Amino acid sequence: MHSAVLLIEFGSIILGLGLLGRFAARFRLSPIPLYLLAGLAFGEGGLLPLGASEEFVSIGAEIGVILLLLMLGLEYTAGDLVTNLKAHYPSGLVDGALNALPGAAAALLLGWGPVAAVVLAGVTWISSSGVIAKVLGDLGRVGNRETPVILSVLVLEDLAMAVYLPIVTALVAGAGLLAGSLTLAIALGAAGLVLFVAVRYGRLISRFVSSDDPEKLLLVVLGLTILVAGVAQQLQVSAAVGAFLVGIALSGEVAEGAHTLLSPLRDLFAAVFFVFFGLHTDPASIPPVLLPALALALITAATKIATGYWAARRAGISPKGRWRTGGALVARGEFSIVIAGLAVSAGIEPSLGPLATAYVLILVILGPLTARYTEPLATRLTTRRHPPQTPSPPSSRVPEATVGRDGG
Repeated sequence: MHSAVLLIEFGSIILGLGLLGRFAARFRLSPIPLYLLAGLAFGEGGLLPLGASEEFVSIGAEIGVILLLLMLGLEYTAGDLVTNLKAHYPSGLVDGALNALPGAAAALLLGWGPVAAVVLAGVTWISSSGVIAKVLGDLGRVGNRETPVILSVLVLEDLAMAVYLPIVTALVAGAGLLAGSLTLAIALGAAGLVLFVAVRYGRLISRFVSSDDPEKLLLVVLGLTILVAGVAQQLQVSAAVGAFLVGIALSGEVAEGAHTLLSPLRDLFAAVFFVFFGLHTDPASIPPVLLPALALALITAATKIATGYWAARRAGISPKGRWRTGGALVARGEFSIVIAGLAVSAGIEPSLGPLATAYVLILVILGPLTARYTEPLATRLTTRRHPPQTPSPPSSRVPEATVGRDGG
């Protein structure tokens, strides 16, 4: 009987997510806010709380985080990461300063303490690669001159996560200074080792994993990723970091094949993850934090636009391209929820989960709008403030000095 209820509940969740995804695609929207709202509807305090399938959904949510980070790692080679780090690290520093500090300041002003401040700093810092990539494709900007700048900022944020996530994991677990330092050292050492091995021996690793049979390739890559993620978590390093490093280590045809095979699984379990996060957020807890979330969303939307403008200006992009860069970076999404989920699972601050949910809902909706309208709005305001000077028509009257000279 229990298994029958579990199948009915889980099947209903998957079917509902599919219908929500189709609805979002019809209106060219990101499905993330709809998935979060579905979780709110079926969680504690929602319309129809789930019971039997919650534990199964929890496991699916963990797999969703692992696959999100694996697919992110597959997007880059180790060489690309090193090149981007060398060329664009100033943009990454500006991005972190402008967008992490408002989150940390907000947590301290709300009286949540230093650990919650570090968590909320990450929530406001990391842009949503998935939403931004979709928006750029929808707007036909993939080939624009400013797009490499946008991608560079996203790559640097992803690299920063390999350092940031172990810090957060240690903090929310209540690890002391020594244990936290050891965890960070292990994470940095592992990341450095993987980058070195990927640069030097990436072809050998990919050849070992490679298979002409899609089934075998899927099983090997998925099994290796979950195994490494589990080992990383056992060492008190985030499982997500382990998955990200596996993705970086794979390259070439293996990475392309794995990306194609794993994309549907990623989409499925990522959707389950967003539902799971919503399940653990009481809808009644959102209204009290709605105003702080809105204020924080507006502030960090402005700081992201400033980040993109500065990074594009540094790369020599025209003013219109600078505004497009800033507007495209505003959306927050999957990784903000991943970071907040660490704190929610550890019971750090009861209001942090609802605030993060409201914050992401606002910016995942606002992000596509800023990507589309920031540049034309900025151009219009600039034109009003500094209207173009129209040249005055030439005078028909002959200057007196000329008359004197000609008539003299």
